[in-house]
Amino acid sequence: METNLIVPAGEIKIVIDHLSLYYGSKQVLKDISLSIPEKKVTAIIGPSGCGKSSFIRTLNRMNDLIPEARVEGRVLVDGENIYDKDVDLVALRKKVGMVFQKPNPFPKSIFDNIAYGLRFDRHRRQAELEQIVERSLRQAALWDEVKDRLHQNALKLSGGQQQRLCIARALAVEPEIILFDEPCSAIDPIATARVEELIHQLKADYTVVIVTHNMQQAARVSDYTAFLWLGELVEYNRTEKIFTNPANKMTEDYITGRFG
Repeated sequence: METNLIVPAGEIKIVIDHLSLYYGSKQVLKDISLSIPEKKVTAIIGPSGCGKSSFIRTLNRMNDLIPEARVEGRVLVDGENIYDKDVDLVALRKKVGMVFQKPNPFPKSIFDNIAYGLRFDRHRRQAELEQIVERSLRQAALWDEVKDRLHQNALKLSGGQQQRLCIARALAVEPEIILFDEPCSAIDPIATARVEELIHQLKADYTVVIVTHNMQQAARVSDYTAFLWLGELVEYNRTEKIFTNPANKMTEDYITGRFG
């Protein structure tokens, strides 16, 4: 199956082209090719250890931080290979934001958490910082809960609030793509519902890629779904097709709970 043909050409934001990833001599991703659409939610599913998190980290070169990590193939964002030698990693990670599995707010105020990535631009005035902090917190559906305590330590927030704060922090630098690595695995069901609703709203303005081990979550929030198994792409298609009429027996077995 030619997975690059699934997404209409005019809607493609990211092209993964024969991507393989190694940690030393161990190959963790094997010749993956697919196209990710712009302003849609793409879910990456598969059992633990199948390479989901490693895959999503190739999209903003977070694997560069791992000694002995080596990539073959290409990842094109807006037609440019992010693995070219002259790529500015700071600019790349501004364009491709990331929210991790566990909320990781800085031990600073709520305001300073959101403004952190903006402080490097010394031309921004305080009034502009305040506007961006408010906008980002509103986008993350957190403003009404924290607007009267912006200067309190962010670590005092609940787990679900901390995760939405991390989403707001990612949004503050105005990315085009947001990566979510199992963003709900460490928060309760009510907070999970809030984050899922937020992801659904974000795709109006952002390209979203989410790693999840939760089948129901993938079905609820995503437009496209990729199923990984032992570092290989087994199937990729529109989420509705993956969940109602998968082309591969292994996909069907995984989704129906026969293994994984």
